[in-house]
Amino acid sequence: MTLTAGRRSDILSILEHALRAVEPQQAVLQHLALAGDRLTVGSRSYDLADVGRILVVGAGKAGAPMAAAVQQALGPRVAAGQVNVKHGHLAAAGNWRLRFGRAGDGAGLQPPVAATGPVVLSEAGHPTPDAAGMAGAERIAALLTGLTERDLVIVLLSGGGSALLPLPAAGVSLADYRRLTDLLLSSGADITEINTVRKHCSRLQGGRLAELAAPARVVSLILSDVVGSPLDAIASGPTAPDPTTFADAWAVLARYGLLERAPGPVIAHLRRGLSAALPDTPKPGDPLFARVHNVIVGDNLSAGRAAAARARDLGYHSLLLSSFVQGEAREVGRALAGLAQGIAAGQSDLALPACLVLGGETTVTLRGAGRGGRNQELALAAGVALGGHTLPPGAAAAVVSFGTDGTDGPTDAAGGAGADDTLARAARLGLDPRAALAANDSYPCLAALGDLLVSGPTGTNVNDLMLVMCWG
Repeated sequence: MTLTAGRRSDILSILEHALRAVEPQQAVLQHLALAGDRLTVGSRSYDLADVGRILVVGAGKAGAPMAAAVQQALGPRVAAGQVNVKHGHLAAAGNWRLRFGRAGDGAGLQPPVAATGPVVLSEAGHPTPDAAGMAGAERIAALLTGLTERDLVIVLLSGGGSALLPLPAAGVSLADYRRLTDLLLSSGADITEINTVRKHCSRLQGGRLAELAAPARVVSLILSDVVGSPLDAIASGPTAPDPTTFADAWAVLARYGLLERAPGPVIAHLRRGLSAALPDTPKPGDPLFARVHNVIVGDNLSAGRAAAARARDLGYHSLLLSSFVQGEAREVGRALAGLAQGIAAGQSDLALPACLVLGGETTVTLRGAGRGGRNQELALAAGVALGGHTLPPGAAAAVVSFGTDGTDGPTDAAGGAGADDTLARAARLGLDPRAALAANDSYPCLAALGDLLVSGPTGTNVNDLMLVMCWG
């Protein structure tokens, strides 16, 4: 068996080390410090003696531990706050347990709710926005209305923030916004394209949260879940200038054949923007952003470097190849299987045992009605590809794909592993991985093989990590 107990243990150790490197509470505290009345945030400092109210708002899967960090640093100086988090993500970070599991084994530990003082945590829907998310977004808008230049707003943003901060533009209902989100998520569009559309249908995203908070000073602490960490794309950039336009949003819908399927009010809203009947989002160079300070506190690159370092500690020849992996999940899976075959065959500068680390975020174009997620689909596709080629005698290979937030699609898994013996083991169980891929049904197949990765919510979110593992 390729994925022996020892090899599984190595994989888990590598991923666990990566997660600890991007633990949100510690990441925030590394960029936020209070000494007397002097608050330092990244490269800037603020004299709190000259600050009126301090408000904390935000959205994202890592919102709870991030808010706990602010409460730990500032305590009673925080006047009020509202942060939307995904359902089941109220806990402080660090209480997860990563393991290989089977169907039904995705329940994590049951840690206490994060201590956030006056900052209210609200659970809301992700990836499809819901009424709870909209109610929380409305409370955020209310908190930011009527502020003065003496006030300070601390904004906490992390992966999932776009769906968790739904305050649709006038004339667009929550149902319309939900339908638009569902269409985009199943279209094959990448996260930057999806957020381009959402920014132009929102009252908070695309720099509009900062616009609403003006003239108050704004500090955003950001845990990036977007490849390359562009500020305008993370959580759809509520506090960042938006280089995209209504025309760009329209082009995304056209590119994926959604102009005829998107809700009528969305199309009508975008048409008004195209005709300049509506103002576009705030752009680079707008003086508004002189009073905004955006700080990245953690990202996929940090996690990938930690994974590669842990692999070296375990005796692997390791390399972080890229944190910019994108594309259709099954195609990326096949490509990573090809890398594994080359390393296992000695056609690489990496000697065996080897661990190639990659990061990024793939997409899935839905073709069937099965269960799974992008990481599971990538892993199963890699297993199918590896099984179609013979490795040198004594060599073994596997491809692992893992969602750092602990979730992958609408399942209780975080990802999975595909190995050179996946096809053979599946055949002994009467399973057809190729048919599962065709139906986007990777979850049941990986569950039956015991090759799902499960953790429960990790409290962080910095895209996905992929490991190409080779043994001799």
